[in-house]
Amino acid sequence: MKKLFASLTLGLLAPWALAQSCPEKNMLYWQAFPPGGESDLSARHQQIMLKKRCAAIDTIIQYKAGAGGGLMWGQMNQLPGDGQNVVGINLPHIVFQPLEGQVQYKTQDVTPAFWFHFTPDILVVPEQSPIKNFADFIKAAKASPGTLNLGGSGLNSANHAAHERMNAAFGVKSNYIPYKGTGDMATAALGAQIDGAMTYTAFAINNKGRIRGLAVAMEKRHPLMPDVPTFKELGVDWVDGAYRGIGVPKSTTPEARKKIADLWMALNNEPEMKELAAKSGFELVNVGTDQMDAFMKDKIRLYTEGAKRLELGKK
Repeated sequence: MKKLFASLTLGLLAPWALAQSCPEKNMLYWQAFPPGGESDLSARHQQIMLKKRCAAIDTIIQYKAGAGGGLMWGQMNQLPGDGQNVVGINLPHIVFQPLEGQVQYKTQDVTPAFWFHFTPDILVVPEQSPIKNFADFIKAAKASPGTLNLGGSGLNSANHAAHERMNAAFGVKSNYIPYKGTGDMATAALGAQIDGAMTYTAFAINNKGRIRGLAVAMEKRHPLMPDVPTFKELGVDWVDGAYRGIGVPKSTTPEARKKIADLWMALNNEPEMKELAAKSGFELVNVGTDQMDAFMKDKIRLYTEGAKRLELGKK
């Protein structure tokens, strides 16, 4: 009888506990890039999972694109700190951009609540390109220095840093063409208006058959792209990419910030979210409020050193 009572009690408490983790009102989820890119795709995944978990509220995605994300991040502290406003944020962007000095915010102005996934760097070309593999790319780049145009998402972004890193590592000179976001870059890359792109695995996977991967910055080959070698296989110790997460206005209370972080962690642990992420080329991570200070300290150090080495903003 006691066991039965305990089971019934737990069953009654489960919906109550679930409701406690949900926002009381609709959420505004602000995006710093246009629709169609990795940030938008991940937000759409989260929107689906939030509706299933918190049926009483809606998550409304808003877009304020510009300056490679810098427009939104420069204004995020003007949003109400009510726990109902969250902003998509990216690393290394929020470190690189202030170092460049062309945006209206500092890295310390951004308050991360949770980092939810990582997307590795990948070099791609249109499927119709005569460049069939990385060796072909290096041959073409060295035959005509400064003529290959590679697109990417934003100035002083993960894509920009990866492009500069590749040029330096392999002794080639290609041109970086910045777009407002991956969605805008996709039109140019898929239409062969540019020679290729330094982008993320998600873009390559979601455009298989139209995009050819040449090299990826992972420890091992991606299971959905087994024919694409890693940069490590090509002789360069390179495992890197972009982190995506959510931030909140500085006026948000620590309690509200932690509640949001705990909710996003719960989304990441859902089997359906893991499946969606795997299919889209996202590597899930769980960096919440307890780990945030140490994580950000390490990343700021790493990316500040990288910016100096790559001389971003001085070219």
